[in-house]
Amino acid sequence: MKKIYHLSTCDTCKRILKELDPPSSFILQDIKESPITEEQIDEMQELSGSYESLFSKRARLYKERDLKNNDLDEGRYKNLILEHYTFLKRPVIINNDKIFIGNSKKTVEAAKKSIHAEK
Repeated sequence: MKKIYHLSTCDTCKRILKELDPPSSFILQDIKESPITEEQIDEMQELSGSYESLFSKRARLYKERDLKNNDLDEGRYKNLILEHYTFLKRPVIINNDKIFIGNSKKTVEAAKKSIHAEK
């Protein structure tokens, strides 16, 4: 599977998509317009190893709900991501059996190399 989960209203996601310039074989899913499903989050978790790795602790709701003072387990991370799109660390780039999560420079560079190694 070749897929990028992103938020079209996020300037960082827009910049990264432009930088990645993914081939047309990639499916782009705007997680606000088309919320991620339980099946999709489970696929991401299988590739990443945990739901926590997919969870954004920078989300405004994380601070508003004071979640840092709660003991969150894997099930809670999964449910929060499914409940509201802002809890997904973005973008999530899946290139076959590789997953790249978030917007760090190192992650984006690794994703770009992976995507363009096939060209």
